[in-house]
Amino acid sequence: MTSLILALVAGAVVGLALGGLGGGGSVLAVPALIYLLGFTPADAATTSLIIVVLTTVTALAGHARDGNVAWRTGLLFAAAGIVPAVIAGAAAGHLPQTVLTVSFAVIAALAALRMLRPAHAGTSGRVRPGRAGAAGAGLGTVTGFLGVGGGFLAVPALVGVLNLPMRRAVGTSLLVIMINSLAALGARAGTGMHLDWTVIAPFTAAAVLGAWDGKRLSAKVRGRTLQRLFAHLLLAVAALMLVDALR
Repeated sequence: MTSLILALVAGAVVGLALGGLGGGGSVLAVPALIYLLGFTPADAATTSLIIVVLTTVTALAGHARDGNVAWRTGLLFAAAGIVPAVIAGAAAGHLPQTVLTVSFAVIAALAALRMLRPAHAGTSGRVRPGRAGAAGAGLGTVTGFLGVGGGFLAVPALVGVLNLPMRRAVGTSLLVIMINSLAALGARAGTGMHLDWTVIAPFTAAAVLGAWDGKRLSAKVRGRTLQRLFAHLLLAVAALMLVDALR
């Protein structure tokens, strides 16, 4: 019963982040699975990808209905990350747990610091294909290696590199997250992963409901306020994971 409650609470938080910010939820999903539900870092990363894919589909549908998804741009951006996601996903299964935990803590801290920086609105300027490809490949690598969707990287890249307005960047990032997560999950399919559906099912159900609430919340609360709250929580999680891995 305790595991069920923890899975529901953690799933709701992940869904709120994905629906409200267009990403960041999976950065909390992995530590929640490790420290609250007893998963190994490798199994937590794989489980996180499943949860993120299923939740992102729901959040994406809502943003698409409102016309906030740049489909062609998102597909091209995601295409650059598919191969890196597959390669990194296959390699992650052969690395020590401590390496995965430390790497995750560093990425989470960087994501939090990025969220605390002032936001820049997109413009209608020229798109830089080289930088867009590099950003897409980097995002795919992070997704495959650590089992995170990468929305915390996708949104600023879509705004700064591909010049999308913030609202469309949030919606489009969900498309990128879904594609990269599916690619990384496919790479992990033959690595003997352990899936506990008694955790995955309630976690995902709560995340799906949370994603709808997050989308509604984003329309009522300033985006920067949500980002700052989430960033400070993320910094605390990163510090916890780093201390745990190095002690």
